[in-house]
Amino acid sequence: MKVAGLGFKRDVTLASLREALLAAGGAEGLAAMATVSDKADTEALKQLARECGVPIRAVPVATLAGIDTPTQSKLVAEKFGTGSVAEAAALAVAGPRARLIAARVVSQDRTATAAIAEGDGA
Repeated sequence: MKVAGLGFKRDVTLASLREALLAAGGAEGLAAMATVSDKADTEALKQLARECGVPIRAVPVATLAGIDTPTQSKLVAEKFGTGSVAEAAALAVAGPRARLIAARVVSQDRTATAAIAEGDGA
């Protein structure tokens, strides 16, 4: 099961999310997209999920907190308790033995991040 984790600013565009996903490896073979629960209803994310034909999995902040990620953002760590929302969300949804197959990448405008994890599902 491959899961794309996405982190982004509230004003993110579909183009920025798409760019980050492509830079992480693209949508081929994805089973789901994952992000922090308070952003799961963002219109640009819903559009990208529809384009890719996959569901969005909302991950509570409490679940993200404490997930060890190879990428570390001080701002993200202070707000969410993990180094990367994209990496942590992908790992959380991909399952307990998940591994990252694409570490966090950032869109050129710095409004979106994406990472891809592979596992056996949560």
